[in-house]
Amino acid sequence: MLFDILSEIVQIDDVLLIVKSNGAVSEIRSNSLGIRQKEKWITIGSNDGPAHMHINSEQIKSASFVREEKPERTSYSIRFYDECDNRVLAAFFTKMYDKPGIINPEREKRYENLSKKFGQKIKF
Repeated sequence: MLFDILSEIVQIDDVLLIVKSNGAVSEIRSNSLGIRQKEKWITIGSNDGPAHMHINSEQIKSASFVREEKPERTSYSIRFYDECDNRVLAAFFTKMYDKPGIINPEREKRYENLSKKFGQKIKF
């Protein structure tokens, strides 16, 4: 199921995939990224491209859809966690608002549809 949700995420333009560790942060836009799985490794992007990531599917144990209320707007993300509930990967839906700060209903619906399809909290 991890591969399924990641496959749907990379099909959506303007999703920012963020890998965070203690010493570095990597950000990759979903626009036109491919995805494949070989054994336990899920690869997003092309090995020959300017950026890609390898995800150990055995290390990701859960995910949750997070709507975070901020003073000027709400952020929308899907966060992926290891067995200790440490965030390993996050997919932030960007460009959710137009210039005057009005939510884009199509992008919000796409996010909500994914949440309904996979569930608010997911165990892998």
